Amino acid sequence: MFLSSLRDSWTSSEDSSDSSDDELIGMGMKYKNENFIEKTVGAYDEEDFFNHFRLSRSTAEAIGEKYKENDVYKKGNHGAYGKISAFHQVLIFLWFIGHQTASFRDVADRFNITLSSLHRIVRRMVYFFSSMSPEIIKWPNDEEKTRIAEGFASSGFPNVIGAIDGSHVRLDKPSVDPDSYLNRKGFYSIQMQVVCDDKKRIRDVFIGYPGSVHDSRIFRNSPLYQNLADKCASYLLLGDSGYPLMPQLMTPYKDFGNLSRLQRNFNKILNKNRYRIEHTFGMLKQKFRQLYHVKLRDITLICHLIKACCVLHNLALDDNFELNEEELAASNDIAADVENVNGLEPSVNNAKRMRDEIAGRLPLQ
Repeated sequence: MFLSSLRDSWTSSEDSSDSSDDELIGMGMKYKNENFIEKTVGAYDEEDFFNHFRLSRSTAEAIGEKYKENDVYKKGNHGAYGKISAFHQVLIFLWFIGHQTASFRDVADRFNITLSSLHRIVRRMVYFFSSMSPEIIKWPNDEEKTRIAEGFASSGFPNVIGAIDGSHVRLDKPSVDPDSYLNRKGFYSIQMQVVCDDKKRIRDVFIGYPGSVHDSRIFRNSPLYQNLADKCASYLLLGDSGYPLMPQLMTPYKDFGNLSRLQRNFNKILNKNRYRIEHTFGMLKQKFRQLYHVKLRDITLICHLIKACCVLHNLALDDNFELNEEELAASNDIAADVENVNGLEPSVNNAKRMRDEIAGRLPLQ
């Protein structure tokens, strides 16, 4: 079980943030739902439980046991109605994060808790799950790289260990420097850069740049860029035209209508393999629907919420359940804004030669 290796890295320092509960928003007034967990959730079969909480019951219970041993749970203020069990707090947070239309008041009423208790639970669970990221979101080791490369090769592109892209998470208008968060589609957002493997497991995530910033700038300021040669070694990542062409990062040929057959074939196979990252974002937002529009105000908390969802995404993959939802909607993310992203790369000529060599070896499709 993954929980045996998790580090107790989250400390009671988050207790001091309880005074910021007013940064969360409650809406409306509705009736209390008595004993929802005991009467209703307790009757769910495994499929229903996963569809509502995005994790298997056994995984949620194991996380509850882990959280119960954390000092934050042991020492925390749990509200006017006594201590809410660790497992119940996990379920409350999973319900909140998995249902886009659930306001804070809706969730508080459903689970028969006060708004202030829900505010504390959301904040604490965000940081608790985010603190798991070093153990759950990990770059592949050598053995894993071999297996991942085989997965990509089965779709026609050899020697690849990941696909990279960025995604926008919609926000309400920030109170500080709002213009920087206004993206080209005209809504406020914060961005995440993700690398996924052939199984759509998140292997790297970088969160926090405002919506107006170009993908290539985010990439160049990420820890991944600084360590790309060491992380990839002889392997490759695949990206779209918003990323710079590098020896460890293959991007499409720019199509001005004069591409050769080999170049068109290269682009076709690259895009066929790169769909995995787009599908990963679709899965992430379908499962954790608060990511369609985050209603929090604290940017730091929002970044940790996004990371918490990435952790939960990987845990859900381990559960091997299919989420019973409609077909993943087409991505509403912003298409790559092609700029001169290669101008600053000293190795671009070498990367171009590598791309030409790969294009010459790929089977025609």
